[in-house]
Amino acid sequence: MPFVMEKGIMMITLLLLSLFFKSTQEHDALHCEPQNLTINSSGQMILLTWEDKPSCSALHDVLIYELEVFIEDKKEYNDEVAVTPDQIESTHSWNWTSYLALECASHSVRLSSRYKNHKSRWKQNLTLPVLKTSENPEVYPKDREFKVGSNVTFCCVVPEGEFFENLRLTGYPREKMNPIPIGNRTYALTVHLNQSPKDSCTQVKCTTNTSENGACADIGYPPDVSDLKCETEDLESVICHWKEERDTDLPIKTEYQLLGSLCTKEPNGGCSQKVQVDVGCRNWTFTAQNKFGKVELSDTADLTKRVHMFPPKEVTVSTLNARNVSLEWRWTKQQYNHLNIKCQINISNGENTIIEKFGVGLKFAVLNDLIPDWTYNVTVRCGTTQHFWIWSNYSTSVNFQTKGDVPDALDVWMQMKDNQIIITWKIPLANQSHGHIRAYEVTWTNTTERERRNRTKVVLNNHSLALSLDTAEEYIVTVTARNINGSSSPSTITIPSLNPDIIRVNTSWIIGSGGGFNLSWSASPTASCGYIVDWCPTLGQCIVEWKKVPPNDTKTSIFSKNFKGGLRYSLSVYACTQGAPVLLERREGYVSEEIIQDGLFKSLKGNQQNSDCEVSWDPISLREQTAFIHGYILYYSDDNNVVINFSTDNPEATSLTARNLKISSYTFTVKAQTAVGECGAAVTTYILNSLTDYYLIKVVFISLAFVFGLLSFITTLCYRHWTCIKQRVYPTIPKPVLTSQGEHRCLSRHMDHCHHSEADIVDVLELHLGAGAPINKYASQEKMPFVFAQPPKGYHIQPLKKCTPPCLTLTTTAIPSPSGLQSSPLRSVFPNLSYNLIIERGDKQSNSGPELQEGTSLEKRSGGFQPQVHTETFSVNQEEEDAESPMSCVSTYILLPQSPSR
Repeated sequence: MPFVMEKGIMMITLLLLSLFFKSTQEHDALHCEPQNLTINSSGQMILLTWEDKPSCSALHDVLIYELEVFIEDKKEYNDEVAVTPDQIESTHSWNWTSYLALECASHSVRLSSRYKNHKSRWKQNLTLPVLKTSENPEVYPKDREFKVGSNVTFCCVVPEGEFFENLRLTGYPREKMNPIPIGNRTYALTVHLNQSPKDSCTQVKCTTNTSENGACADIGYPPDVSDLKCETEDLESVICHWKEERDTDLPIKTEYQLLGSLCTKEPNGGCSQKVQVDVGCRNWTFTAQNKFGKVELSDTADLTKRVHMFPPKEVTVSTLNARNVSLEWRWTKQQYNHLNIKCQINISNGENTIIEKFGVGLKFAVLNDLIPDWTYNVTVRCGTTQHFWIWSNYSTSVNFQTKGDVPDALDVWMQMKDNQIIITWKIPLANQSHGHIRAYEVTWTNTTERERRNRTKVVLNNHSLALSLDTAEEYIVTVTARNINGSSSPSTITIPSLNPDIIRVNTSWIIGSGGGFNLSWSASPTASCGYIVDWCPTLGQCIVEWKKVPPNDTKTSIFSKNFKGGLRYSLSVYACTQGAPVLLERREGYVSEEIIQDGLFKSLKGNQQNSDCEVSWDPISLREQTAFIHGYILYYSDDNNVVINFSTDNPEATSLTARNLKISSYTFTVKAQTAVGECGAAVTTYILNSLTDYYLIKVVFISLAFVFGLLSFITTLCYRHWTCIKQRVYPTIPKPVLTSQGEHRCLSRHMDHCHHSEADIVDVLELHLGAGAPINKYASQEKMPFVFAQPPKGYHIQPLKKCTPPCLTLTTTAIPSPSGLQSSPLRSVFPNLSYNLIIERGDKQSNSGPELQEGTSLEKRSGGFQPQVHTETFSVNQEEEDAESPMSCVSTYILLPQSPSR
């Protein structure tokens, strides 16, 4: 029992003690709070320090301090700081960086402690002092560096009495500048800095209604270096180079260190230090650092294998010739004289040529195969041969001009025009003439008479010569150029004979591309020295251009500054042989085809053929073709504007037919089909008539044409035979020649051979026929003279003396027969006869028969009477043509009254 009581008393005592200690600890927690608070700033960072009150030392658990930050009396941030029992009674600190410069607005901090469920009151409200405003607007932060990619808030503090207008950054779009008010006189602008300025800094400007002011912000990057390479140039120091992805020197300066020592970046971009260059690898370290970051690089290298030589110095020309020169130079480092060196010499003469030379301590080089009378520019760079690392920089350049020489051989070709051979050659370029060309000389000779040479000189301005040669013969032509140094090597070409038996090649089309022609052909075994391609406009006079192709090539591209679009060119491919060139192929084409202008088709007309209409045009000349014509297309439309077309693929066609047309008026349009489209349009209108009207008009026109032709024929025939027709239709009757009584007259011109008596005599018509003059159908079978009836009694036929003509001249005038007398058939067949009538007495007899008069016609012996009638000559010896129709002549007698005898 006593034991139980003691135990109970002990428990009560312990309970009372625990309550006492608990009460004491809670009392200490209520009085535990911060003391000695201080607030400081660095840039935009707030730094707060404080201590614990002595009562806090009795706490045996974590003590929490709560902090709150106010900007312009507005709560901006809160935080907690945990203090463990072993940290109690020490000085505590806390910092916070404001997004806003502390000069922009007031920043205040308050602090309280919390221990379990007990929290102290807020201890002190510490406020950082704010600078007084000036007379001008102020921008904060001032003169600060910012990393590209960060967000920064700038503020403007406006003086009292002024009104805020704008806050902006140079180089940033104004539409994204949206400042907001922080206090009564403070405005803030938050900007994402995404670019580094090209100048020293970025200007931040604040504008009010009366003034403007600003600050400068340095915006940059941390160092961004890579690819460290270390080498030696003089075998006495190391120099390291690196790559910089961006320039961080402006506006933020970067500090460099090599092997732990500061070094200055050299103008060539390297950083160097004096070291002992030994054989073997070594680790070379490099550091780049600025306000935004630090980068460290390293490179392991044996510098004896990384010699980057200095360029040669004082490069000069020691020996100068026409086609070679000698160069010399020196080294600035004595160590180079013992190195195995190779040098590259860059020779520039409009084009760059590089040659390499090798040697120990190399100091000179000889340049061969140069162009005479030509200006060159030369530079030299070198490097080690055994362990080549990198080429040195090029030396300073040296200029020189080689001496002159004879011209190079000319590039000669020929052109055949009509019966002339034109020898032409390319004007030597400046790098081919080797001096001023003074003249050209052309010689030619027949291949069969080579000892006979013709020679002529051509003035400098000409580069062709026309020769009139026998086209049936081959000729050898030689051309040389001459300058002050002499004549060039002769260039020879053989002119082939124009043999008509030579097979002519066909001409095919070629399509141009890229401002020229891409030409290919089949290889020829005769092309021992290659091929020649020449070209010239197809039409008109031109100067041929040509290009030579090596034997192993069968294709080439042709370009010329003289090429024009829309102009057809003829291209020929020749095989170059030991003799005359051989024509292999011929092409025609356009560098670029162009649209043919409208109006291509001349004399466009329509022709109806039943229900079809043929539209025809004149053949199209090549001068009017600016593109290949592949065919033609005919469009036509009727009154209802229904368009139909017919086409042909024949480029030589000159007509197209629209078929199965209706009776209507049609508009026909003809176009040429080319690779650049349909073009060259020409239009004509035609009215299609009905077939009845068509045939009727056709018959009428044919009839009129026939009648007109018949009348023309008859008129022409009548005009040619008008005299004959007149004599037959309306003959002229000749009047007889009468003599008075007692007067006798002979109508013959031979008047002295005529005899007559005093009696009145009437001559009877006589028909005089020449021997051998045939009379068609009326000659006697015995080929005897005609027989005339005897005159009646009392009449006498008077012959003409010595008046025998060789032939009979008859007039074609019919004479009516007297009544009572039978008409003679001779009157209707023969023309009127010239006759002489002599009046004589009835008892007077003729002592001689009729005689043929020679030399004159009866018409001319008619004593002045000459009827204008057509005469015909007949032969008495006419072959018998019609036995049943013998010719008979009936004489007509005229009896005149006799006068009484004297």
